[in-house]
Amino acid sequence: MTSEPEGTTPDPETSGSGVADEAVEVSTGEEEVVEEAASQDEPTEPTAEQQLAERTADLQRLQAEYVNYRKRVERDRAQARQQGEAAVLRSLLTVLDDIGRAEQHGELSGGFKAVADALTQALKAHKLEAFGAEGDAFDPRLHEALFAAGESAEVSVTSVGPVVRTGYKVGDEVLRHAQVGVVEPAEGDAPAASDETSDDE
Repeated sequence: MTSEPEGTTPDPETSGSGVADEAVEVSTGEEEVVEEAASQDEPTEPTAEQQLAERTADLQRLQAEYVNYRKRVERDRAQARQQGEAAVLRSLLTVLDDIGRAEQHGELSGGFKAVADALTQALKAHKLEAFGAEGDAFDPRLHEALFAAGESAEVSVTSVGPVVRTGYKVGDEVLRHAQVGVVEPAEGDAPAASDETSDDE
């Protein structure tokens, strides 16, 4: 029997084969981990249903924006038309004042009266409304108080007295406030009413 000397080196072809196999196995495992990480980082392609839902949402958003745009344009257009109409009507209020004074002095007759009536009817078609008649309840949103016209037992609330200038409005928009005198209810009415109540008790 022959034994290998203690100082001899092992044959690389026979003794190193196991180490090489282990190295190959380790490298193969690392490649699998790298491939799995790369597959997780790659974005997934959206499905046809997801693309359809996204396009539908975009279309609905565009449609809503267009509807809002149309409403805003129509609102601005109507507002501009109302402002232009109000400006024209304001310019005609002095003409109506002249017609009113001529009627008070008995000078509104003949062809002049026909023209005045036609103008009044045309302005009514644009919803121009006069207000500020004597005896109406005083409203600071409509009337401009110029002076105190005393007290009266015929009114129960603060009322319009003499009218200096008629007011006009279109719908809820006041084009010109009525300039009026103010009549207050007589102070003696309230105590008298209370006395009658006490007597009845």
